[in-house]
Amino acid sequence: MHLPDKLIKIQKSSGISPYIWSIISILPFYFIFQSSSTIEIIVGITLTVLFFIFLRLAFLSKEWPVYLWTSFLIAISITMTIQFNFVYFAFYIAYYNGNIKNRIAFLTLYIIHLVLTTASINYKFVEQEDLFLSQIPFILIIWISVILLPFNIYNRNKQGWLEEKLEDANKRIAELVKQEERQRIARDLHDTLGQKLSLIGLKSDLARKLIYKDPEQAKEELKDVQQTARTALTEVRTMVSQMRGIRLEDEIVRIKQILKAAEIELIIEDASNLPNTSLFLENILSMCLKEAVTNVVKHSKADTCEITIDEYENELTIKVKDNGIGLLKDKDLSKGSGLRGMEERLDFVNGTLEIISDNGTTLIMRVPKVIKQIGRE
Repeated sequence: MHLPDKLIKIQKSSGISPYIWSIISILPFYFIFQSSSTIEIIVGITLTVLFFIFLRLAFLSKEWPVYLWTSFLIAISITMTIQFNFVYFAFYIAYYNGNIKNRIAFLTLYIIHLVLTTASINYKFVEQEDLFLSQIPFILIIWISVILLPFNIYNRNKQGWLEEKLEDANKRIAELVKQEERQRIARDLHDTLGQKLSLIGLKSDLARKLIYKDPEQAKEELKDVQQTARTALTEVRTMVSQMRGIRLEDEIVRIKQILKAAEIELIIEDASNLPNTSLFLENILSMCLKEAVTNVVKHSKADTCEITIDEYENELTIKVKDNGIGLLKDKDLSKGSGLRGMEERLDFVNGTLEIISDNGTTLIMRVPKVIKQIGRE
């Protein structure tokens, strides 16, 4: 893009603001040259140049230098008002005050500037100078700007700062999601492949030792190795498909098949359709539900499994109840059976897991309701 095109684009995006600032920047020289004294003209030009230098320094400063440069700006503005009837530097200071991030500094400098500007304007009204009185409409506009402009700019900037913080928080959450996903994959790989690879190694060593002593037994061991490898491959494929995201509705279909194969009766209400729930949250709940049902099949010795999914205004609740032997030892609550993994997954989305062992086992999973944002998921 050529330079003229860039200038045209900047002008279109900025509106008339650059022209207003340019006019206000030229105005002090008009008022300064109204003086008949050469010394006053030199003083006025010097104060004007210093004002813009201090203004630049103020925008570049943080913490205590903000008070220093702003004090110089206010002093020059009041001097220009009293000596040269020029009040328009107050507009610059009002604009700068609105850009101060620290709330205490903002309020302190706002009050000081407003009080001193009001006092200087009233003083000039008492003097009744013609050049000052001829500017009354514009002076009134400047005074109103000193009152309202800082708060307007401060609130607008505050919204921008909050949006930046929100964006940073979202980035951190995204990183935490990635970290949690890595940990989940590590856990699933360990649970899926760790034991089976160990088993394959042990059986392979056993088959190597038996190949001459007992060939038939060695063949049986090698068949087990082959079957274990196929099972591991199937579980890895299943785990990879889960990484793509699972809806509760799809997971319940698989659960029905698992429980039917295990000859466990399933009692469930058709409440798996959750249109306002994010895919990420459904994926977490699906993994937890799968783990809960796997525990029922492997450990409960139950013949009935009841699943209830309730959607409330502020939370989702999934209850998995069986009529099996229940949890026999306290260690079952902290180790094994995939309960720790379920707690970690639910904790990541601010959810909770409640375990009740009475005439069987009941797992109650609660998560805050998250409304899906269309187009961002």
